Amino acid sequence: MKAEKEEVSMNDTKVQSEIKTKLVFLYGAKRGIETYNRLAKLMDGYKDSISSRYFEFSQKDIVLITYGDGFLKKGSKPLEALHDFLIQNVKGSMSIVHILPFFPYSSDDGFSVIDYKQVNPAIGSWEDIKRLGKSYNLMFDAVINHISAKSKEFREFLNGNKKYKNFFITVEPDYDTTRVFRPRALPLLTAFNAPWGKLKLWTTFSTDQIDLNYENPDVLLYIIDILLFYVTQGASLIRLDAIAFLWKESGTECLHLPQTHTVIKLFRQIFDYIAPHVKIITETNVPHKDNISYFGNGNDEAHMVYNFALPPLAVHAVVTGNASYLTDWAASLSLPGEQTWFYNFTASHDGIGLLPARGILPEHEIETLIRTTEKHRGKLGLKNNPDGSTSVYELNISLFDLLSDPASGEPVSMQVSRLIASQAIALSLQGIPAIYFHTLVGSQNFYKGVEKTGANRSINREKLSLERLEKELSRPDSLRAQVFGRLKQLVDVRRMHPAFHPDGSQNIVVLDSGIFAVERISPDEDETLLAMVNVTNTDRAVKQVKEYRYDVITGREFSGTIKIGPYEVLWLS
Repeated sequence: MKAEKEEVSMNDTKVQSEIKTKLVFLYGAKRGIETYNRLAKLMDGYKDSISSRYFEFSQKDIVLITYGDGFLKKGSKPLEALHDFLIQNVKGSMSIVHILPFFPYSSDDGFSVIDYKQVNPAIGSWEDIKRLGKSYNLMFDAVINHISAKSKEFREFLNGNKKYKNFFITVEPDYDTTRVFRPRALPLLTAFNAPWGKLKLWTTFSTDQIDLNYENPDVLLYIIDILLFYVTQGASLIRLDAIAFLWKESGTECLHLPQTHTVIKLFRQIFDYIAPHVKIITETNVPHKDNISYFGNGNDEAHMVYNFALPPLAVHAVVTGNASYLTDWAASLSLPGEQTWFYNFTASHDGIGLLPARGILPEHEIETLIRTTEKHRGKLGLKNNPDGSTSVYELNISLFDLLSDPASGEPVSMQVSRLIASQAIALSLQGIPAIYFHTLVGSQNFYKGVEKTGANRSINREKLSLERLEKELSRPDSLRAQVFGRLKQLVDVRRMHPAFHPDGSQNIVVLDSGIFAVERISPDEDETLLAMVNVTNTDRAVKQVKEYRYDVITGREFSGTIKIGPYEVLWLS
C-alpha cells in the first residue's frame, strides 16, 4: 500500500526555501525573491477558500473525456445536456469527467481561450460546472502555453498597456529559432501591428494562439492565480495542455527546457501546500522517454502523464493482428514513485500522435498506420521539420473507422469487437483509463465537420444530438448501442475487481503474438487477474497459465487450454 502523504506547510522553512530556489533559478536572485513574496500573498489569499478533501484513485476510477458542448439538447444548455447524459447513461460507471476547455474561445474548439475565468455562456455557467462536480471528480484544462488573440490581455498589449508590456514573446532579428521543434505545418512567428511598430510574436500553434512569456514573473503569477481559482470551482485534476512548449530560449528546440520542468514542479509544490487533493496531469505528445520525464523524481512533478505511446501501439496491434510491439513496450513500463500514474487512453479530441511511437515501431509499421488511415478515409496531420520538409504528425480519424474499414462490408459485430479489444487493452493496463465520448458511443468519421472548419481534427469532434443519440442507444441492434453496451459492461466489471487498482502491480505475459496479456495484482495481493485480448480475427488457443481458469466477464471456465475468439477479451481469475 502507498504511504500517507505528509502534510505540507508554508511555514516550513524547507518548503519556503525550495520555492525560493525555483523562483531564483527562473528569474535570478532579486526578481526571484520579489516573486516569492508576491506568490506567498497570492496563496494566502486563496487558502481559506479552498477546502481540503480526500481524493485518491482506485479501480473504480474511469475518466470520460468530453467537450462541454459534446451533447446538445433542445431547451437545455450543453452543460445541462452533458449532466443528463451522464446521469441517465453512465452513473455508477464513470467517476471522473474531463471537460475539455469550456471557456469563451475564438478558435480550435476551445483551445484558444479568450477568458480563463469565465464559462462560455453559450454552453452554461459555473453553477453547471459545480453541479457536475457534485457527482463526479472533474478535470479542468489549463491551456496556459498560449492565449487567444481576441483576449483582453492581448488587446491591451497591442494598445500599449504597460501592465501587459512583456506578456508575450516579441522575437527580435538576432533571436535564433533554427532549432525550434514544430508540431504544426504552420509559421512559428506571426506579424502584428502595434502603435510602436510591427512586431513578430511567437505563435506555436496558430496565428490566433499567442504564446505567453513566462520569462516575465507577472505571467507566472497570473497563471498560478488562474490554477488556484480552478480549484475553488471544483477541479480535482488539472491538465497542463501543451506544457512541453512553455519556456523559450534562443538557439534551443524550445521543448522540455529545464525552466519548463521547474515551473511544473512549482505548481506541484503549491498544490501540495494549498490543495493536496489536486492531481496534475501533463499533456506532452512527444516520444515516450521525453513524455515520462514529466514525472520528475516521482514525487515532485506531474502526478500523471498521458501514456501517448499507447494509442498508436494499441491501434497497430489490432490493425495488424500482431501484439508483439505493444507487449514489448508494455513490459518496459515503470513508475518512478508512489504518487505517479499513467493516463491510459486510445483516442481523444486530437488525432492519434505518431511521434510517441517512433523508436518503438519501425518506420514501415508506422507507414502501415498511415496507409490504413488513408484507406479508411481519414485525414493526416502534418508538421514542419528543421530541413524544410513535412512529415505526418498525427492520424485524424475516428477510432472506430481507423480499426475497421467503413467500406469493408464485414459484420458490424466484428467491427464492434475490434473496438472493444482496443479499449480492453487500456482498461487492463496499470494506470487510470480514459475513454473519449465518441469512442464510448461508437462514432464514425464526421466529414461535415472537416468541410465546415477546414480542420482535419474536426473529423472526430462532432456535437451529438442527445435526443438522436438516446434513440440509437435504445435500439439494441444499432451500432452505437452495441458499442456502448459492451464497453459499459467491461467498465462495470473492471470497477468490481481490486486487481485493477492503479496502485497494484502488473506483469506482462508473453503467450502468443496475436494475444496481449497482462497479469494484474491488487495492492494487498488478495486478488490477481490475467487479462487477455485477442488482437486477431481468428480463434487462438494457448496453454492454461497458472491456475487462471474463470472469466469474470462471461462466467466461462477453462481447463488445460484457453480458447479465445476473434477480438475477444478474457479477464481470468
